[in-house]
Amino acid sequence: MITNEKKKKAAVVILLILIASAAFLFYQKEEKEKEEQGILTIYGNVDIRQVELAFFDEGRIKTMLVDEGQVVKAGQLVAEIDPVRLEAEVKRLEAEVETQQQIVNRLHAGSRPQEIKEAAAEVRAAEAALKDARITFQRIKKLAKTQYVSRQRLDDAQARLDQAAASLDAARQRYDLAVIGPRKEDIAAGEARLKSLQAALSHAREKLQDSRLYAPASGIIRDRILEPGDMAFPEKPVYTLALTNPLWVRAFVPEPELGKIQLGMEAEVKTDSFPHTTFRGWVGYISPTAEFTPRNVETPDLRTRLVYQVRIYVCNHDNKMRLGMPATVKILLNRKPKAGDLSPSSICREK
Repeated sequence: MITNEKKKKAAVVILLILIASAAFLFYQKEEKEKEEQGILTIYGNVDIRQVELAFFDEGRIKTMLVDEGQVVKAGQLVAEIDPVRLEAEVKRLEAEVETQQQIVNRLHAGSRPQEIKEAAAEVRAAEAALKDARITFQRIKKLAKTQYVSRQRLDDAQARLDQAAASLDAARQRYDLAVIGPRKEDIAAGEARLKSLQAALSHAREKLQDSRLYAPASGIIRDRILEPGDMAFPEKPVYTLALTNPLWVRAFVPEPELGKIQLGMEAEVKTDSFPHTTFRGWVGYISPTAEFTPRNVETPDLRTRLVYQVRIYVCNHDNKMRLGMPATVKILLNRKPKAGDLSPSSICREK
């Protein structure tokens, strides 16, 4: 015999089934109406992209200029290592480059007029000495024939004559070198040495520049990993920077719906945090290859379906959207797709 209690339970179950059926039919009807109105609804998350910032050189950290959660702009200085040893190396090389530059300038300038005059005077002096030695030799030679002087004195006079001739030849060589100037090989060697020092100086200056860490793009500091006094290395991150520009929602479109969307189609993006705010968006990327539905997106019975990843770029002027935030995207299929530059910097400036 069926009791009143069992009847009540059966009635409740039937009522719940009817409510669920009505909700399902209402959902199907709503989706059908949206499709008829030219709206494709998809779901996704604001994509999380981050960069690990690290120094290019090693050293002890001197200053950390930003904290976690702080917004930074591209090119902003965020940290610095102690530059004392790097600055000293730059100054040393600057002095060496200046010294070598003066040497090269001297080689290119050649001999000074005073040096050439000095070499010419030495030639004249050598010529005079040679003339005197020749006269002396001739006198002693005549006397040696009459045996008035010894053979030794004649040999000494001959030696002085030969020495004077050699001195004159050497003086003339020095004069010619003074007029011609430095050898081309010496100039080339000096210039090569200068270039080597200039390259070393450029490298030292670059290392000094690398002692300062700059944000490569605009974003938000997620993690501050090191502190002043820590040793920094190229493979050791100092900050983690979350990229916020451009901002896009990563969503997935089932294969049957892929033919309905095109690049540049307008979209409306909403989030649970701001249900009354509609963010302006557009289709900026459609994956050329299919993939299985990610496990964190769909129910188990839909995970084996092939989908295509799409990026819906969003204008986030008020900075309300956050990385990782779930979002509902409505692609306006009946609107004419945008043409030309689809970058956020271009479209988000439009009113």
